[in-house]
Order: sequence, then structure tokens, then C-alpha cells
Amino acid sequence: MAGVKDVARRAGVSVATVSRVLNDSARVTAETRARVLAAVAELGYRPNAVARSLRTDTTRTIGLVIGDILNPFFTELARAVEDEARGAGYSVVIGNADERADRQDHYVRTLLEQRVDGLLLCPTAEVTPLVRDVVRDGGPLAFLDRTLPGLDVPTVRADGTAAIGALVAHLAALGHRRIAFVSGPALLSTGRERTAAFTAALRACGLPARPEYVQAGDFQAASGRAGAARLLDLPEPPEAIFAGDNLMALGALDEIRARGLAIPGDVALASYDDVPWFTHLDPPITAIGQPVQELGRRAVRALLDRIDGRPVEPVVLDARLVVRRSCGEPAEQGSDETEGRLPR
Repeated sequence: MAGVKDVARRAGVSVATVSRVLNDSARVTAETRARVLAAVAELGYRPNAVARSLRTDTTRTIGLVIGDILNPFFTELARAVEDEARGAGYSVVIGNADERADRQDHYVRTLLEQRVDGLLLCPTAEVTPLVRDVVRDGGPLAFLDRTLPGLDVPTVRADGTAAIGALVAHLAALGHRRIAFVSGPALLSTGRERTAAFTAALRACGLPARPEYVQAGDFQAASGRAGAARLLDLPEPPEAIFAGDNLMALGALDEIRARGLAIPGDVALASYDDVPWFTHLDPPITAIGQPVQELGRRAVRALLDRIDGRPVEPVVLDARLVVRRSCGEPAEQGSDETEGRLPR
């Protein structure tokens, strides 16, 4: 495997110059930078932080790269990871990918260069060369919440299939027949899984899966509002809207209220991901809650097992339906919510 000295020899520069180019220093001319990068490409050189095992040096730190720090789900997940890691004597360094592959890779590279002992990654949709290299090099790595196709990496995630089925059955029991979904991006494993579960749940309840009732979003509030607007503009608008995450539910809520519509009188609303502020709305929002604390705990344990060289099996936890009043009748006499149970 080529080293930094090989790159320096090929480019006709010093090792220090190669280091400055790889660290994007301004103290290098454009011609020299181009020559060094050409040598890197020709030799297939990868910086030692990527090529070497993450376990060469022990720092008692783990890295966590999450999808979107503004999403309450990821914020709570990061807190759960930090709490569990601290209890095991580790510190956590967090990077926010903002759902972008380039930012994800920036933080992965930075964390590796800082010699973290292991890495937890909530991957973006794209299998980047850097992530593929990290997997190939066999350093302690685990995926959290999401998977990537073709990569054999231990993953800790929640399965919402049964909970989505329970939600659609709940909506059907309340008399809703036109049920729509604002989905997450199809490139993300969570987006694909939730859309497939929603379609299967409609079939199980004998309801039609109308293509116009599935609007693509991107797990951001603006796409939730835009998706809800398209649904409500249909000649036959849905009676219920299910948003694929909490931020898109917020966007859908904004659109419904902007039109002067009542929840659930004019349109029912439900969300994947439960967040604390759902209980403070009027009416409180029916949601599918993920076991966020347990996801964080299990992810840290899985990563520490990998750091110690122990075998790690995939972890799949169940999400649950939390019935509140945003879809119709109260969840339960005298109560704002019923976890995992349908109203009698």
C-alpha cells in the first residue's frame, strides 16, 4: 500500500508539502497542489487515519455522525449515546451531516484523524468511497437508525412495520378511507421501509393504495408542508395525512392550519417519530414512537463490543403506536394518550 513518502517521491516534493496539500493548506501553489493530488490518485494513496485500524491508539472517545441535529429524534438519540458512553468511560464527539454525503464524509474523516476508538454512523443515502474504505479496513464501526446496501456493518435500528400497520388500522377503525402519506426520501433506508409498510398496511385493511396519496418528502419541515399542500389540493383530498417523520408532520400541521382547517374535524394528522411537544398541541398528535433511549444504549454497547473484538449481531427494536386525539375520537376516556393500544 502506498505511503506518504511514495506520494512525495512521485510528485517531486517533500513529505511536509504532501501533508499541507492533504490538509488543504493555503501555503501551496496551485501547480504543486495539482501535482500532489495527481500522485495521490495514481498511487491510490489513502491517509493513514483511514487506512489504519481505528484501534491503533486508545483515546477513550467514540465518534457519532448524525443525520440532522435540528431533528428532535437525532438530538434525543445523540443524548442517549452520550449518556451510555459516559457510563462506560468514553467521551463522544458529534458531527452533524445535515443529510449531506459530503458533510458526512468530512466528519468521518475528521473523527478518524482524531483517532476515535470507534465510530457510530447514521448514514446518508449514498455509499461514499470513504465509508466503503472504512468498512473494508475493518475498524470498529456500527450503523445507527439506517442501513446502507452492500455493506456488512452491524446496525442498530427500529422497525416500524407493525406500528404503521396498527396506525392505518386505527385510522380505518375511525372511518377514514382516504389515507395519505408524506414519505421520506426513497434513497434512505428509513424512507423506503416506511413507504413499503404504509402500502402493505393499506392492503391489509382493504384500502386502495392511490399513487396520488403518497407524496415524497425529505424529512424536513418544508417538504412536509409542500406535500400536505399537494394532497389538500387534490380534487378528492385525503381524510387523514400520515407524515413520515416529526419535522414533516410539523410542516403538514402548518399547512393545515394556514388553510383554516380543523384537526381532526377536516383532516386527521399522524406522525412517524414521537416528540414531547406533540402532547402540548390541541389536539395532541398521534404518533409512532421509536425506542430512542434503547437505540442509543444498544448502539454504544454494540460499538464497544466491536472495539473489544467481540462478535456483534444486528439489533432491531420495535417502534410503537401512541394514540392521541389528532385522528378522531379521544384515545381513551380521561387520558390524552394510549401507548401501543387502540381505542375501544
